Amino acid sequence: MPGRLYGVGVGPGDPELVTLKATRLIAAADVVAHTVARRAAGKGMARTIAAPHLRAGVIEVTLTYPITIEQTDHPGGYDGALSDFYDAGAAELAAHLDAGRDVVVLCEGDPFFYGSYMYLHERLAHRYATEVVPGVTSFSAAAAAAGTPLAKRDDVLTILPGTLPPDVLAARLSSTDAAVVMKLGRTFGGVLEAAETAGVASRAIYVERASSAIERTAALRDVVADAVPYMSLVLVPTDAGNRDAPSPAGSVTVVGLGPAGAQWLTPEAQAELAAADVLVGYRTYLDRVPPRRGQQRFASDNRVEAERAVHALALAAAGARVAVVSSGDPGIFAMAAAVLEALDGAQGALAAVRVRVVPGLSAMQVAASRVGAPLGHDFAVVSLSDNLKPWTVIERRLEAAAGADMALALYNPASATRREQLERAIEVLRRHRAPATPVVVARAVGSDVETVTVTSLEHLDLAVVDMRTLLIVGSSTTRAFGSDGEGADAHVYTPRSYPAA
Repeated sequence: MPGRLYGVGVGPGDPELVTLKATRLIAAADVVAHTVARRAAGKGMARTIAAPHLRAGVIEVTLTYPITIEQTDHPGGYDGALSDFYDAGAAELAAHLDAGRDVVVLCEGDPFFYGSYMYLHERLAHRYATEVVPGVTSFSAAAAAAGTPLAKRDDVLTILPGTLPPDVLAARLSSTDAAVVMKLGRTFGGVLEAAETAGVASRAIYVERASSAIERTAALRDVVADAVPYMSLVLVPTDAGNRDAPSPAGSVTVVGLGPAGAQWLTPEAQAELAAADVLVGYRTYLDRVPPRRGQQRFASDNRVEAERAVHALALAAAGARVAVVSSGDPGIFAMAAAVLEALDGAQGALAAVRVRVVPGLSAMQVAASRVGAPLGHDFAVVSLSDNLKPWTVIERRLEAAAGADMALALYNPASATRREQLERAIEVLRRHRAPATPVVVARAVGSDVETVTVTSLEHLDLAVVDMRTLLIVGSSTTRAFGSDGEGADAHVYTPRSYPAA
């Protein structure tokens, strides 16, 4: 009968952090295997931690990495060299398992958390009875060493590899409540840069060789980059809303929430919402942002954009870091223009407020993506609402865009009381478009009640259109296919090329 394979986590370094189950299995094993770097001279950390529990006469298998961080002449590069190494290691362990011996593979920390064992597991678990024994992770020991909790209540904790590019790492750090950055060493400079960019460097803690006899903790900014070993990490403990502000003065950031739901938020938008002292916005949009302790919220009606913008500037002038929330993209028929218009006419302290805009996914982008690429060539975007501009202007623009043979995205097409405008707009478009022109009818895109369907200009049912609906009307070159070119499963695209006159 074949032996049984065990992947056993031995914790971060302190022998007393090895679990009772791990010690029992190590002591009973026929074969104990561990990985080690070439420069470690056969004494890997996992083997050192487990040493007190090894029984006399146990067969030991040392799997020595061919490379760690150095260059290789392997034809498959670094990945190819390691793949061959794990293939050979798995074959060696398989020989013992086939002979009926139980094999324990030691892994520092937890076997399935950036552990070397997982690559052997992938190669052997489908062939042999296997059990994985979890271990205390390095970041758990690091938090204990630093004496700080990592996450509280609804905080989101993110684990990140320091090997990520600094800009990607900064975006991830900006969009989470708490974080752990692993795999330092040569990556430390980029990690520090990312923490500074994300505004979390002042509270970040460096921990080296957590729980070992030579454990060390320090403020991130106090660490000398060329003295950082691989077995170290950075903790960014929870402290929601207390990121490093770029300056003590107040500011206004207009933040795009996307069409609906947290999944549409960009990391930059998440970071701005988390860092703000005050949130200002239309009540429906504010309700999409989870409350945060200590953060003020000012909700208002949808028809008071100008007053809302002035209020945001006043709060910022008094020193607050203000986020004005806007659905979709704030620069498309939304709050960015209102805030900048208020700033343009402001005087005194309000005129000195810094304003920036954080983009979001627009409803037309999401609606277009649902059916393919109806906006794949030149297109125009028009709002059919005549609350802030006369209908004559809207109609003139529709005539111009339709006459220029561009696809059209129509925002605010109709409401319960405003139906005539949509009818007149479709009349304009039908003068310039063939009856079979594809029309995308997208309602509540991004939400759990989203509906997106494809019809034609001839068969468009105006009765289904309301304020939550966005229409995309194709040009003369727009094509629909699949499901006879209509319905929820049709694809729509506008070719990138346009025929010569």
